[in-house]
Amino acid sequence: MILTCGEALIDMLPRETTEGEAAFAPYPGGAVFNTAIGLGRLGVDTQFFCGMSSDFLGDVLRDALEASKVDHSPSPAMDAPCTVAFVKLVDGQATYAFYDENSAMRTVPGAPDVTADALFFGGISLVGDGCGDIYEAMMLDQSAARVTMIDPNVRPSFIRDEAAYRARITRMMGAADVIKLSDEDLHWLEGDGDLAALARGLVAKGAKLVCITEGAKGVTGYTADHTVFVAAEKAQVVDTVGAGDTFNAGLLAGLDRAGCLTKARIASLGDGEIRDALTLGVKAAAITVSRAGANPPWSHEMEADEV
Repeated sequence: MILTCGEALIDMLPRETTEGEAAFAPYPGGAVFNTAIGLGRLGVDTQFFCGMSSDFLGDVLRDALEASKVDHSPSPAMDAPCTVAFVKLVDGQATYAFYDENSAMRTVPGAPDVTADALFFGGISLVGDGCGDIYEAMMLDQSAARVTMIDPNVRPSFIRDEAAYRARITRMMGAADVIKLSDEDLHWLEGDGDLAALARGLVAKGAKLVCITEGAKGVTGYTADHTVFVAAEKAQVVDTVGAGDTFNAGLLAGLDRAGCLTKARIASLGDGEIRDALTLGVKAAAITVSRAGANPPWSHEMEADEV
């Protein structure tokens, strides 16, 4: 069981009406929500934790989770608005405008009981107080006994107190077994310098596996003993919404299939286990970018892609 902890929101994605007018269409989303959906579709026993509105937009989120076989029972239904993010695409790259004040996501009352083998954290839910405090406390409390992973998925425009945010992410990465960062996020958090040297610096601080994605180039996984590069799968890119989130799902699914989501096994990953997990991640992400919005693949689509 993997417990995914982080935001669920409505993405307003740019579309065009039949009359040719610009418009926005609502889709369930959020970085951690997308990862939960991806895990469920890949057949992993998955739970999702986030405050979700009791209104019809919250129903959209709950229905989407159920349709992808994700257990949302840890998530309280709250009398508060749903977070909404308007998405702008430029050459397939997404930028966001968030509307989140006093939302259900922000004001989640407390942490659920944890029975999962591994926990995943990330996204804009780690910015600011409220849910960010709860997720950080959960991770620091659970990391001694359970495998934890973080993908900050940094959105600088959303950060109001940069010093506090950097301090939180530093603490959480210091407790994490698995860290995933884009090359841009790595430089934003760790400064200029060689990607490999910066990634190995995170390993030296305690991470058991650090994965650095470089867009269309691919991803490199670093451990104390291994450096494994997997090239990105070629795809006809429609947009990149949810690509990194889907990679996270594939990576975790790969580690789960290999029996590596225990404290002992995550600390002794072999070259082949790392490569297989990274490969599953990039294959899943390639399918997601080939279609509009965050739409992670099902297991049968992955199998068909391999034929």
